[in-house]
Amino acid sequence: MIHVPTEPAGPLSDAWRACVGTGRLDLALRRDYQDSLSLLQREIGFRYLRGHGLLSDGMGVHRPYEWQGARRTHHSFTYLDQVLDACLSTGIRPFLELGFMPKEMASGKQTVFWWEGNVTPPADEKEWTCLVRAVLTHLIDRYGLDEVRTWPVEVWNEPDLPPFWQDADEAAYHRLYEATARTVKEVDAELRVGGPALSPAADGWLERFAEFAERRDVPVDFVSRHAYASGPARSVPFGTHQTLAPASTLLEQFAQPRRALEGTRLAGLPVHITEFNSSYRPDNLIHDTAFHAAYLAPVVASGGDHADSFSYWTFSDVFEETGIPTALFHGGFGLLTHRQVRKPTYHLYAFMARLGERQLARGDDHMVTRHADGRVSLLAWAPVDPTGRTPGPDRHTLRLSLPVGTEGRGEVFVRRSSVDEERGNAYTAWRHMGSPRSPRPGQLDMLHEAAEPARTHGRLPVEDGRADLTVTLARHEITLVELTPVDDETPPWWDERLLLGGEEP
Repeated sequence: MIHVPTEPAGPLSDAWRACVGTGRLDLALRRDYQDSLSLLQREIGFRYLRGHGLLSDGMGVHRPYEWQGARRTHHSFTYLDQVLDACLSTGIRPFLELGFMPKEMASGKQTVFWWEGNVTPPADEKEWTCLVRAVLTHLIDRYGLDEVRTWPVEVWNEPDLPPFWQDADEAAYHRLYEATARTVKEVDAELRVGGPALSPAADGWLERFAEFAERRDVPVDFVSRHAYASGPARSVPFGTHQTLAPASTLLEQFAQPRRALEGTRLAGLPVHITEFNSSYRPDNLIHDTAFHAAYLAPVVASGGDHADSFSYWTFSDVFEETGIPTALFHGGFGLLTHRQVRKPTYHLYAFMARLGERQLARGDDHMVTRHADGRVSLLAWAPVDPTGRTPGPDRHTLRLSLPVGTEGRGEVFVRRSSVDEERGNAYTAWRHMGSPRSPRPGQLDMLHEAAEPARTHGRLPVEDGRADLTVTLARHEITLVELTPVDDETPPWWDERLLLGGEEP
């Protein structure tokens, strides 16, 4: 029996909801993207949204032209305004990632992704800094200085990897970062700029970035990196298989920046994990499973111990880095499929959003919180084997003594919501259907129904202000149990035994 303390250990960290990832930003012009974002914000409520392509050609900001024998530049904000207006209307702000390079400004032709984001340095650094200045100045004019000061500005994405930055040229990235950061501060000294948005494989880059920043006295307001736990990809047609390291590997990666920066000028700065997931591939079916939710539960529950934010990559399968998805379930990064079918990991976040503000206890398989009004909530998950070589236990049991109120005796109302291999699992239902690549309307309705968590309710007695709760979890289950003190208003004459008009007992 786990005896949960009465007094909170402290506030529940909300680093898990500080930011979430997205496909390239111009996808926000699409209706299914906006519908997905609205649903996400109603049921979970993230604060920031980060994605690639802010300056890529799909957004159409950089528009060079010839006039009177001279090359000139027009900055167009038509799509940028529509994208940001759509996001802000749902209550989510942009975490600005400056990239990729407009092709008419680029020094080379190397691109990344199906949508061909250019990843080469600018041919003219001054033209790049003029673009950065124009974008930030426009945002301040449109949304107000106080608002834009709350938007972090990250310089590029994973420059340590050759696919994202030509030859992974570290010196060239440092030049780009310095020019960009100084331009940001020239627009307004209180804008927050940072980087270097490194991949998990960036050995030594962060330490050298700190040394460069100190040597050149370059502005850095936050540090960012990414975290993934998958091994090499083994490709199959329209899909990928990978091994996974234990979920604790992700937490170790979250903690790495603070360890690496000890004793440097950047020590103590906010640390943002601006991408994380199990696999770095958007076609790995592990993302769609109940296993995935249980695997990530301890990461989401405790990631705030190591970073100021950790951004799930991504909120929706409206995402096209490797091309247009070939099926409703295809292993996409998203918490939601196209057409807003909730995946099990979506429910993990939705359950987190219903926890209380104060943390009472946390263990390897659970977390207990209290709300301001006295309600107590438990998030629990079945431990998983990341290798998949053993089936794991079919049942995992927790027994807890929970402090549920100041009254010595009484009852609490218990509401439980569960997701596992069968319940709250549209992926399993889709597989039972025969994995239809494009479900018909009736099938889609069934998948939305299948995605609803299983819910039960009941009562528990309270003795000495505590309730004893036993929770048995199925394989790969995550569950939310909410306990509310009962203020019984049943009239004294009510007797369920008389519902059919029988005589009083």
